[in-house]
Amino acid sequence: MSAQVHPRHRLLGIPGSLRAQAFSTAVLRALAAASASTAEYDYADIGAIPHFNQDLYVEPLPSPVERFRRQIAEADGLVISSSEYNHGIPGVLKNALDWASRPHNHSPLRGKPVLIVTSSSAVTGGVRAQYQIRETLVSALARPVATPEIVIGQVGAKIVDGRFEDASSIAFALGGLKAMFAEIALAGGATGSESE
Repeated sequence: MSAQVHPRHRLLGIPGSLRAQAFSTAVLRALAAASASTAEYDYADIGAIPHFNQDLYVEPLPSPVERFRRQIAEADGLVISSSEYNHGIPGVLKNALDWASRPHNHSPLRGKPVLIVTSSSAVTGGVRAQYQIRETLVSALARPVATPEIVIGQVGAKIVDGRFEDASSIAFALGGLKAMFAEIALAGGATGSESE
């Protein structure tokens, strides 16, 4: 049987929470598993990144910052899966995006497609954090994917044995990924992978 070449997209998953069993991480892992045939994921460790301090923004950058920026640069697109803290973006996520946003016109975020997924124990699904994340990304000249907002309400009830298992939410999020894949393909960013 001849080999066929399928598009493979290099994505960087960025969870917005540091908790080992974070709901947002479970959502991200479920989305990665559901899209495994078309994407390969790397994952950011934003908890290792120091608090942003302009005094530290000198060469060499702190190694966790350098790694995060390199991961962004090497990815075709980003998938941010975040919780909502006090009606807004988690501080640890905002801190990571601030490090990645410099220098303003030449940062690794510039022009990078980003899919945003938020989740919350509330029925609103983190919609307020969704808006703030999008605003930060636009300010950094990234390209949030133009898709209906992917928000997952009452997320705790949709976790089974540590895994996110809400099929309708995953299917809806896959629609957002499809839109991002189309943007990546237009930009010529998809790599190739051979399978039998």
